[in-house]
Amino acid sequence: MIDFFTSLTENTLFIVFIIAALGYLIGGAKIKGIELGSAGVLLVALVFGHFGCTVPSIVNNLGLSLFVTSVGFIAGPGFFRNFRKNAGSYILLGIVIILTGVVTCVAVIQLFGIPADLSSGLLTGALTSTPGLAAAKESAAAAAAAAGLNVQAAEAAVATGYGIAYPFGVVGVVLFVQLVPKLLNTNMEAERRSFEAASGSENKTFAGKLISMDPIGMMAFAFAIMFGVILGRITVPLPGGASFSLGVSGGPLISGLIFGHFGHCGSISLAVRKDALTVFREFGLCLFLIGAGTGGGAGFVAILKEYGAALFFYGAFITVLPMIIGYIIARYGMKLSLFNNLGSICGGMTSTPALGALIGVTGTDNVASAYAATYPIALVSVVLCSQFINILF
Repeated sequence: MIDFFTSLTENTLFIVFIIAALGYLIGGAKIKGIELGSAGVLLVALVFGHFGCTVPSIVNNLGLSLFVTSVGFIAGPGFFRNFRKNAGSYILLGIVIILTGVVTCVAVIQLFGIPADLSSGLLTGALTSTPGLAAAKESAAAAAAAAGLNVQAAEAAVATGYGIAYPFGVVGVVLFVQLVPKLLNTNMEAERRSFEAASGSENKTFAGKLISMDPIGMMAFAFAIMFGVILGRITVPLPGGASFSLGVSGGPLISGLIFGHFGHCGSISLAVRKDALTVFREFGLCLFLIGAGTGGGAGFVAILKEYGAALFFYGAFITVLPMIIGYIIARYGMKLSLFNNLGSICGGMTSTPALGALIGVTGTDNVASAYAATYPIALVSVVLCSQFINILF
């Protein structure tokens, strides 16, 4: 019997679906109108990860590509119109959010004497940026080598900071996008109608009859992911020896937006059925959260015991303050609508799980347009800033 249960804990299919089932069970519970939703999957995955359960990286990558490509297809028709209208605001907001996180991180270094390598890990974890983590580890290793210190210890400190801040970095943004509309007593139906009317659709009417290669649109969806993976692997060098790429999250998202916007290639239809996209989106988000959670949960309690719970609160502060500052600037300075505001915050925090929660809260996938517009500049900013912290401090 023991061997039977041991084999189950090593079975990827069993682990994936028991986490999904328990996660949605917990996520569906409401407390004063607030629910975790799919983020409940992340919490359960963190617990499973703490006890040693793992899933292959393909689970995380497949889920992420399914989710962002689906969102791209749905939001594509209104993306370019929304981007042209608010491009400057999106770019500025992405930079402001990251810089606020960096200033907060520097304050933690100065006030509490936290080492720069550990603090840069806290920053990238609080902003849930894996590319930022990679850049922080690289710069911390270089700084340690230049100072004659232990390179492996510096890299481990960065990973430790990331592991401490990451869980709240995910859950905090998810809760933020749900709490703000409730605190403002927002009429979500009226806000949704106004937002969708402003987003509109830019698809041009094609005069000829389109040819559908399959009844669901799987051909178009598969091609979008394929092109997205190619786009995500294009690497752009950055100062300091680091590099930037859109990765598995950004590449398929941009590809999905383009496919969704144009809707056809010549006489070939690129449309995907909305009900299929809805399933792909939710299933993909679920797989992504399982992969991220089981990885992030490993050793989390041990790290807190070793470094103290105070680091968790430092990371939480680095997560919360940029969102508050970003929301205030977007609302009162840029006059963005609530949905564009929160979508931009999700992108500025580079938080894909929060985008999934926001879609559920707002009832429209079009909020992804603000996310997609803010995400790239925020990603580049956090990669650069995570290096500067180790170089300067």
